[in-house]
Amino acid sequence: MNTIRTINKMRPVRHVLLIGLLTVLCLTVALAGEKPCEWTGIKKIIAIGDLHGDYENFVEILKGVQLVDDSLHWIGGDIHFVQTGDILDRGPEARKIFDLIMEMEKEAEEAGGMVHMLIGNHEEMNITGIAIDNPRYVTVEQFVSFLPDKFREKKEENFKKEFEKKYKDSSNFALSFETELRKFWADILKKDRRAKSKYISNFNDKYGKWILKHNAVIKINDTIFVHGGINKEYSKKSLEDINTQLRRELEEFRLAIKQGRNLRSQPKIVYDQKGPLWYRDLAQKDEEVFAEEVQIILNNLGAKHMVIAHTPQRGSSRVVSEEFVSRYDESIWIIDTGISEVYGGFLSALIIEEGDIWLWPEGEINEK
Repeated sequence: MNTIRTINKMRPVRHVLLIGLLTVLCLTVALAGEKPCEWTGIKKIIAIGDLHGDYENFVEILKGVQLVDDSLHWIGGDIHFVQTGDILDRGPEARKIFDLIMEMEKEAEEAGGMVHMLIGNHEEMNITGIAIDNPRYVTVEQFVSFLPDKFREKKEENFKKEFEKKYKDSSNFALSFETELRKFWADILKKDRRAKSKYISNFNDKYGKWILKHNAVIKINDTIFVHGGINKEYSKKSLEDINTQLRRELEEFRLAIKQGRNLRSQPKIVYDQKGPLWYRDLAQKDEEVFAEEVQIILNNLGAKHMVIAHTPQRGSSRVVSEEFVSRYDESIWIIDTGISEVYGGFLSALIIEEGDIWLWPEGEINEK
C-alpha cells in the first residue's frame, strides 16, 4: 500500500516534468532551421507596409511593381520583397493574403529571389489570443475565415435550417440570407467564448506556426527592415538574438494556448512598447531633438537606413509625398501609408535599387 501511494504521489510530478520536456522539445523543433536575417549584394528590394486585410489593394501593388503577373505568379526574378507585418485585422481578407504570400515564397525562391514576411504586432496579438476581444481588430469576415472548417460548416448548416423555416416565403431570400448570416456570425464573435477559442487555436495551428518561421527584423545590404522600429537599447543586440527571443516567446504562447495552460516564463519582448513590433519614436519624435540618437541606433546596427511601418503617415491632403514618409535626412522611411481601405486605400511601395530609394507610384503616393 505504501508503495502504491508513493507511486501515485509521483505521477503528477512525472506528468509535469513530461509536459515540460515536451514543451522544450516543441520549442526546439519550432526554432530549428531558422531563416537567416542578413543579406548582402542584393540589387533590388521592394517593401510594402501594413495591409490590414486588404487583399485587392495588395494584389494591385504587386502587379504595379511587377512582382506578380495577372495570374499572381512571381515575375520578380531575383528581387527581394519585404512585407513589414500587420497583414491581419481591421480588414476582411488576411487569410487570402497569407495564402498568396506562401505561394510567392516558393516561386520567388525558385527564381532566385526572396520573400520576407516580417512579424507585426497584429500577427503577435492573434498568436497570443488578445486580438479576438477587440472589436476594432478582428472583423466578422476574418473571424469566420480562420475558424475550423467543420465547426464553421456545422454552425452554418444549423443556421440555414432555422433561416429557411423563418424566411421560406421571402422574395429576397438570397439577399436576406447573406445579411442574416453575417449578423449571426457577428453575434457569435461578440458572445461565444468557445467559438473565439476555436478561432485562436485553429489560427495558431494553420498560420501561427508558419508565421513563427519568419523574422521580426532583417537587414538587407545597408538597410534594416522592421515593423515598429529599433530603439537604442535593442540596437545593441544582434538581429539573431532579437528574432530568436521573440519567436521563442511567441511559440511559448502558442503552445500554452494549445495545451490549455499558463505561460512558464515571463515574456521580455512580446508587448514591450519599446520592442521592435511596437516602438513608435522613430516616426513620432521631433527630428531635431532625436537626430543624434537615431544616428547612434543606425551605427550600432551597422546600417544607413531603417524601413519601418506601424505608424500611419499621411499629409493633410489626400496625397502622401516623400516628405511624409522620409525622416532624418532619408535615413528612416515609414511605409505604413494606409494601404487598406480602412485607412483610405493609399497604394504604395518603397523601392531600393543599387543605393537609390524611391516610392511607387514614382514621385508621390496617390489614393487608388
